[in-house]
Amino acid sequence: MSTPKKAAGKSSGKKSAPKKQSFKVGQHIVYPAHGVGEVIGIEQEVIAGFDIEVYVVKFEQDKMTLRVPTVKAATSGMRPLSNELVLKDAFTTLKGRARIKRTMWSRRAQEYEAKINSGDLILVSEVVRDLHRTDAQPEQSYSERQLYESAIDRMVREVAAIRKTDRGIALDDVLETLSKARSRQAAKAAAEEEANDAEDATKGDVAAA
Repeated sequence: MSTPKKAAGKSSGKKSAPKKQSFKVGQHIVYPAHGVGEVIGIEQEVIAGFDIEVYVVKFEQDKMTLRVPTVKAATSGMRPLSNELVLKDAFTTLKGRARIKRTMWSRRAQEYEAKINSGDLILVSEVVRDLHRTDAQPEQSYSERQLYESAIDRMVREVAAIRKTDRGIALDDVLETLSKARSRQAAKAAAEEEANDAEDATKGDVAAA
């Protein structure tokens, strides 16, 4: 007596891709090329015969919606908002001294743009720090200004999302941190210059004697 075969399930004729879901509807995320967005839905789409599950992500600042396959979310660089520790490190970065490489502007601009589009909050804060100008410093060129505004917008939007506060408040926090840091650096530089002048004067008096 032959063993009855198990009835095969009905096939839809469509191939199914493996699912990997890490984000929830209503969650804010960061997508490297566009910054902070919100997952407004998780949908099924048929692409090239495959059932693909996608995150529907809305970027309010750009007035655009992006569909990211859930299985490719990680490789695309899509990530959750930074935690408090990373946020603290980003503000510590802002307080540091600007680091300007002595290379052609075109090369530096490419590096800044790569940092902005990396989706890494620390790297974005480095661009903000390096391109920020006080009233006492030379004005930025048009391309510098564009990169600075792009970087500070990326940073401010993530800060606001993490702290669940208004963008304007987050912007004030970032600018105040930069302003205080530059004031301290200027005061320190002035004190060092004064000390050097005093030392030179003392050496001059000794030599004259």
